Amino acid sequence: MIITARAKVAGVFGWPVEHSRSPRLHGYWLEAYGIDGAYVPLPVRPEHFEQALRLLPAMGFAGANVTLPHKETALKAVDESSALARRIGAVNTVVVRDDGSLYGDNTDAEGFVANLREGAPGWDAGAGPAVMLGAGGVARAVGVALLDAGAPELRIVNRTASRAEKLARELGNRAKVSLWVDRAHVLADAALLVNATLLGMDGQAPLDIDLGFLAKDAVVTDTVYTPLETPLLRLAAERGNVTVDGIGMLLHQGRRGFAAWYGVEPEVTPELRAFVLDG
Repeated sequence: MIITARAKVAGVFGWPVEHSRSPRLHGYWLEAYGIDGAYVPLPVRPEHFEQALRLLPAMGFAGANVTLPHKETALKAVDESSALARRIGAVNTVVVRDDGSLYGDNTDAEGFVANLREGAPGWDAGAGPAVMLGAGGVARAVGVALLDAGAPELRIVNRTASRAEKLARELGNRAKVSLWVDRAHVLADAALLVNATLLGMDGQAPLDIDLGFLAKDAVVTDTVYTPLETPLLRLAAERGNVTVDGIGMLLHQGRRGFAAWYGVEPEVTPELRAFVLDG
């Protein structure tokens, strides 16, 4: 499509950023809705990130997404942030307001829940405990999402117990810590298993877990989407569990930012999913 001098512009900050599929995601929506706009990668080193972020209003940007390793710094750098972003401790979506101030939000939690509900329509957060592997930035967003959705208990299992304990304290009394060595046994009465680590991702170490204690009607999901069907999801599907891959979290988390920057509420469709995965 033709871009004019009146085009609305947004982008994604990261270092590195070439792996990001957000330009493909937002580019698809811009084309689909006939919007005069652009969405560009913004590779910025950590030491220059805050300065670059503060330049968005001067450069006429409508806003930006923020990915690793800048999300926590973005929370400190914006002029105002949502309560959800403060709870998660990170910003992934920045909107430039009319007065030039920067508003930071986090859409990872809603993206996670929307993907889970789309991929497993029968999933009920209140059906039983959720087991979450990991205690990093993604895990924090997932944990907040699950507790807000009504999970009666969140069992955090991480290779470094101290990180799990810190996250559990911050999330509240429904968050409990289980040792990594016990990761198979804590699945016994779980209604949901979430991998919020990088284990099983292309180029990373494999995720070693025995699903023998997990109920066959439990849902299994992975925040990793390269590969799309991780070894965890393949193992769960083979034993009859409903599985949800991670790409939908990326697609759904992008909707609110796109709406704020370009004025259109975008849809997540099978065609969008196929297009983003093909990139």
